[in-house]
Amino acid sequence: MAHLRLFGPARQAAGVATTTAEGETVAAALESARDRFGAVFSAVLDTSAVWVNGVAVGFETRVGADDEIAVLPPVSGG
Repeated sequence: MAHLRLFGPARQAAGVATTTAEGETVAAALESARDRFGAVFSAVLDTSAVWVNGVAVGFETRVGADDEIAVLPPVSGG
């Protein structure tokens, strides 16, 4: 299971800042998180960037127990 780190609205929607997610790819791990955290989290995830171990990656990227998946929602400000 990969480590999942959530920021901003993703953290608020899930109710946790860190957790683990099952799956052999980023897509599978995030699908597991969608199932666990529900529709509001899923909507935030749809607009978020995803990084693994500090690098922007695609959803097909393989992940393992030592990997950290970071969910970074868009930032707004002025």
